[in-house]
Amino acid sequence: MGAKQDRLLLFDIDCTLLNTGGAGMNAFHSAVEDLYSDKLIGGNPLTLDMAGSTDSGLVIEIFKSLEIQDSEQERKLFFEAYLSRLKLNLSSSKFAGSLLPGVEALFEDLSVNSQYHGVYIGLLTGNLEEGAKMKVEHFGIGEHFTFGAYGCDHYDRNKLGPIALERAYAKYDRNFDPENVIVIGDTPKDIKCAKAFGAKVLAVSTGSFTCDELSHYEPDFVIEDLSDQQIVRSILISN
Repeated sequence: MGAKQDRLLLFDIDCTLLNTGGAGMNAFHSAVEDLYSDKLIGGNPLTLDMAGSTDSGLVIEIFKSLEIQDSEQERKLFFEAYLSRLKLNLSSSKFAGSLLPGVEALFEDLSVNSQYHGVYIGLLTGNLEEGAKMKVEHFGIGEHFTFGAYGCDHYDRNKLGPIALERAYAKYDRNFDPENVIVIGDTPKDIKCAKAFGAKVLAVSTGSFTCDELSHYEPDFVIEDLSDQQIVRSILISN
């Protein structure tokens, strides 16, 4: 029998690990309204497909819709407004966010149980790096994530997997075979992202998609949430 291969787990954030109680979505829409209210028809906010999208992809969509010239300077202005509002929102009692079921117990196990030696953890998220750190740190799980691939790295989520692998190599000085990588996410875009670089995917129905809807995209595993630690361990560690 060959030696056990190193395993890399790449977690999405929103509606996979935690729910900000609307703090993130509000921050995005508030930034649009603060900067571009004169361009919003009838004062109505934009309708954005945020589930699984990257922040840079959403900005491209916004700029195109409002006929704003896309530039590095304009993106910087927008993201500064967004991150400022996100920080305020996370600290406000108006937004009652929380970790999702099973998340705290899962990371406790991954951190302290020696049987999980050889399992490494990172982020694969559409959030900006700074926004991602704000969220995981605010909800008390930031210590578990020392690297990731983010929505500021590329607007196309399907390009983030190879970036995550490069950063995992730089961090740990080891290559991870995509067959030993599992992406954990709650949207069809997470599933497509994993398949784009040959990784496995665990889909959880803690967002806006049901198990049946996620199953249509043929993830390797699909479960309601991360609360059943025996099932979650068997998928993420033993498989």
